[in-house]
Amino acid sequence: MSVRWQSEEEARAEIKALVSEYYQEFKKEKDVFKPGERISYASRVYDEKEMCALTDAMLDFWLTTGRFSEQFEKEFAQWIGVKYAHLVNSGSSANLIAFSVLTAPELRERQIKRSDEVITVACAFPTTVAPILQYGAVPVFVDVTVPQYNIDVTKLEAALSPKTKAVMLAHTLGNPFDLKTVKAFCEKHNLWLIEDNCDALGSQYTIDDVTKYTGTWGDIGTSSFYPPHHMTMGEGGCVYTDNPLLHRLILSYRDWGRDCICPSGQDNFCGHRFDGQHGQLPKGYDHKYVYSHFGYNLKVTDMQAAIGCEQLKKFPQFIERRRYNWDRLHKALEDVQDKLILPEPAENSRPSWFGFLISVRPESGLARNKLTRYIEEHNIQTRLLFSGNLIKHPCFDQIRETEVYRVVGDLANTEFIMNNTFWVGVYPGMTDEKIDYMAAIIKNAVNELFI
Repeated sequence: MSVRWQSEEEARAEIKALVSEYYQEFKKEKDVFKPGERISYASRVYDEKEMCALTDAMLDFWLTTGRFSEQFEKEFAQWIGVKYAHLVNSGSSANLIAFSVLTAPELRERQIKRSDEVITVACAFPTTVAPILQYGAVPVFVDVTVPQYNIDVTKLEAALSPKTKAVMLAHTLGNPFDLKTVKAFCEKHNLWLIEDNCDALGSQYTIDDVTKYTGTWGDIGTSSFYPPHHMTMGEGGCVYTDNPLLHRLILSYRDWGRDCICPSGQDNFCGHRFDGQHGQLPKGYDHKYVYSHFGYNLKVTDMQAAIGCEQLKKFPQFIERRRYNWDRLHKALEDVQDKLILPEPAENSRPSWFGFLISVRPESGLARNKLTRYIEEHNIQTRLLFSGNLIKHPCFDQIRETEVYRVVGDLANTEFIMNNTFWVGVYPGMTDEKIDYMAAIIKNAVNELFI
């Protein structure tokens, strides 16, 4: 039998060369857009580099968290500007971990316990709110603003009570909430701030001449790497912080709740595997099987992380294209602002847009659903602003109007968004032709349906 390769490295190089050829032949998207072709609200943007990285991880066959995960966490933390970043299997899991760690007894008087309150909004994706309820804390819902679609900060003081322990909010579709006011409010009242940054990775915000990425202003930030998001691993998410105690707790809750900090595949990292005293266990009980919290297994696989390492290299270009597409669409729709409310970036921000939000003006007499149906019939995907008003959903049927949650005010803008708002995509794979076609169809819909 003849030997084809002289080494594993040689074999890998040939396999990846074939993968690259496969991408060019079968997966590379054609640049030509024909009006009427389907325009998705979002999609992954990749090339042969991601496919070759995935192949590399597959050939390692490590499968769980490993060298690519470590590389991504280090590079991502450096890029976004934090000390600690930890991969998880989704953005929703990132939110779960972010909230879970704040229930840890190590936080003493700042530990979130059952019946403690967390200020948030009902106009949100459900997994921003779900961990609050799942841990027995009380979400306190306040209204949002239009056309920023973020928390109305004038309601914060009214939402405060002696039980308030945290604020947990998302930056809506890339548009940062008023971080200056929210952060000052949290500091004034000694509250935790969790930034759900899943739809805003790459957005920037400035406070007192200091500019940082969203997700890094609060105590904990979270990101999602689901395919429609700013960058992708297929599934995947990240939890990040500058706080060394929270960093340690994130690792514990993510990795089964264990007390041990040994990296995956390593034993006795701390040098004290068999000489500790933990709880009521016998002295010297194997530290790898000591559990200090009720945790989960939410680790990412190395195959996902390998894709992320390549996506991170492209990410600055992704951000700029999203901004370009958003600006182009906004300019194209300015002449129908008498019928539609166009989005506005938050003051002191430079968003990395996830989508382009549009609200139908009630005085126009046009129903949102009629407009989105027209747009969809012309092969353009639309999406609503997630739950619209989460309290109105079936998941609240058994707890509606109970003490499990609290509402401050009448949520008038939340109701407005539920009935009048939708969005379309601006992801970096969109060409000028797609943006222009999308604008033309939206304007046609306005002109035809408002006659």
